[in-house]
Amino acid sequence: MTIEQKIQQSETRIFKAVFPNTTNHYDTLFGGTAMALMDEVAFICATRFARKRMVTVSSDKIDFTKPIPAGTIIELIGRVIHTGKTSVRVLVEIYIEEMYSFEREKAISGSFTLVAVDENKRPVSIL
Repeated sequence: MTIEQKIQQSETRIFKAVFPNTTNHYDTLFGGTAMALMDEVAFICATRFARKRMVTVSSDKIDFTKPIPAGTIIELIGRVIHTGKTSVRVLVEIYIEEMYSFEREKAISGSFTLVAVDENKRPVSIL
């Protein structure tokens, strides 16, 4: 399988409903919750790409461009955007969908770098 095929097959999409227990005092999705969900999607995407034990080593700039209100549906999409010898960088985007309309807009984007490790937590090749 080519790297391009692996990238395509590892794209990860997860949908969540934004309930009040995940919101802040402004009734919007808490930023820390959004970041945790993004890291989870990045981990799943990287694992599906490499099929190795993966650990997050960094998160790059995360842009919160739209607040995500309670009572909406979010879709998180993770895609591998760069591969190294032992690491991958995954772009994660969060889209807001109104529950009762077809409106959809991007709210958050950021990238995460994950490294493949062996049972002794030493980096291993992903290719």
